[in-house]
Amino acid sequence: MAQRTLPVIQALRDTAQRLATQAPYQWGHMGSCNCGHLAQTVTKLTKAEIHTRAMQRYGDWERQLLDYCPTSGLPIDETIDEMLALGFSRADLTHLERLSDPAIRATIPFERRNALRHNQRDDVVLYLRTWAGLLEGELLATIELPSLVPTADLVTAQL
Repeated sequence: MAQRTLPVIQALRDTAQRLATQAPYQWGHMGSCNCGHLAQTVTKLTKAEIHTRAMQRYGDWERQLLDYCPTSGLPIDETIDEMLALGFSRADLTHLERLSDPAIRATIPFERRNALRHNQRDDVVLYLRTWAGLLEGELLATIELPSLVPTADLVTAQL
């Protein structure tokens, strides 16, 4: 799963928020689909720019991720590079396109999980928010706070 970092969590939340507020969504369009929207957030490219980059090589996001080569010089590979550099993996992005990561799906309430459709805006928003929540929970679990019990020296100093 993606790295548990604030930039990754924020990218997921920003993408979900943009989709929830009616950004243009079209699952069959490389710049307006699930990965396309995350790519817009990460790269700051427009949907048209992402689509144009993707059309320079054959295939949907799944195919693009399979054929990805960091030294190809292809613009879509540069887009993928940015997403990977932020902390996503190729598997994360493949799962996003189909809303198929088992860990994320397992967290979604059963009645919604079974009806989840990869090409429905509301389902993509739910998946992105669930994913961000999972990563946030994992990140918070790694943070150790110092003890709030005053030490004897501190108590003595205050007297």
